[in-house]
Amino acid sequence: MSIIRQGSLFDIQELFDLEPPQRFEAIFSTLDIDPILCVISKKSIYGAPTELNYAAMLYSLVARIVERIPTVKDLRKRLKHDFIFRLECGFLVSDSLPSEASYSRLVQKLSETTLLEKVQDTLLLQAIQEGFVNDEAVAFDATHFESRDRGVAKEKKPKPEPKKRGRKTKAEKEIYDKKKQEEEAQKSLYEKSIAAQLDAPLEELLTHVPLQPDWGIKKNSEGKNVFWYGYKAHLAVGTKSQYILRSLMSSGSMNDGKAAIPLLKGVQTILPDRIHYGIMDAGYDYKPIYQQISRMDAHAIIAYNKRNEGEMVGFDQHFAPTCVREHSYRYDSYDKKYKTLKFVRPKECKDCPLAQDSLCQKVYKIKVETDLRKYTAPARGTKTWEELYDQRTAVERVNAYLKEFFQLNNVRYRTGKRAKVHFDLVTLVYNAAKLATDRIRNALENKKPVAA
Repeated sequence: MSIIRQGSLFDIQELFDLEPPQRFEAIFSTLDIDPILCVISKKSIYGAPTELNYAAMLYSLVARIVERIPTVKDLRKRLKHDFIFRLECGFLVSDSLPSEASYSRLVQKLSETTLLEKVQDTLLLQAIQEGFVNDEAVAFDATHFESRDRGVAKEKKPKPEPKKRGRKTKAEKEIYDKKKQEEEAQKSLYEKSIAAQLDAPLEELLTHVPLQPDWGIKKNSEGKNVFWYGYKAHLAVGTKSQYILRSLMSSGSMNDGKAAIPLLKGVQTILPDRIHYGIMDAGYDYKPIYQQISRMDAHAIIAYNKRNEGEMVGFDQHFAPTCVREHSYRYDSYDKKYKTLKFVRPKECKDCPLAQDSLCQKVYKIKVETDLRKYTAPARGTKTWEELYDQRTAVERVNAYLKEFFQLNNVRYRTGKRAKVHFDLVTLVYNAAKLATDRIRNALENKKPVAA
């Protein structure tokens, strides 16, 4: 008799298939917008009209993403001609329809604060309290999206003057070193090496993220370079729950690895001491990232990026020791107390005449700290390591959701700060839809009759 795997009772697509009143009610109920209203509400008789319903305007911006309405102009048309939609967003019959300028001023106010991030944190804490976020592994990845601003051609750098041949004198060496130190001191936090982020506080890391649109480049699946002008979305996603635990928007030119430590520190604040694995692709293979994961008492599952390194004598491609006949030792276990990987003699050595020779050890023990990039727990090349790395598809799936269903690609605002409002709204609406889906699924499971 074959086993039929039962699908989930309710998924995120079914939420979008519900009637609009039910869908909006489920999503709006997950959002606590009171902190935003306290800041953006009008406190002066001058400027924008005092009769604006800011709560309804915020809900309508959320509904615009849910309903995939392309522009604020189209949103106003929908509010004007669809009376039911207008009521569902929270507008009263007596409320006047906000103008495009009013929405623009609202977005400008949001761009000057971190209120959307605080609402996101409140939503995540609610999901954690309700038991929907219980991840032990977090997957990290970045995806690009284009800016509304027109791409600017980069200025060609002047050719450097030819270097003087031979060794520098002592005086020239001192001048050169001093110049380099001054140049390094003037660099921003994200222009420095990734190691500079290790001891920087999270607030400073988030404050100095470059937000201006810029040219980005990456290789596609065919190995060809793809260019775009805009931004990058950096996500940390729970592999089991598929909630966006932390998100970061940056310029399109920023290296993916420079967003890893801020995301890791952010995950640590929301889920302290609960994350066991950080899963990333080869673009994050930098020693400081391994160090940050180690500081969190977790393990790095990061694809190895070979950088002009020669073959290691006595070790295989996954850095496991090899015997005299070049059979790879088998990974046995990890000693958490001493942070040591244990490798035992391979099966091929059982009948080997050199098995009793002093050249062939029975057991190898290697400390992870010997090289954090090469030695991880579980060891590279093992089935467990491969299974954990395969969970990275969770963040790729969320990237696709944001672009296909939540309008991440549809940036309608100029400048990086206003584009970040769009990005924060998109990630917030995704998590709100996820929490609404989980609540509906949980309610259906509780009503499910018990089998006889």
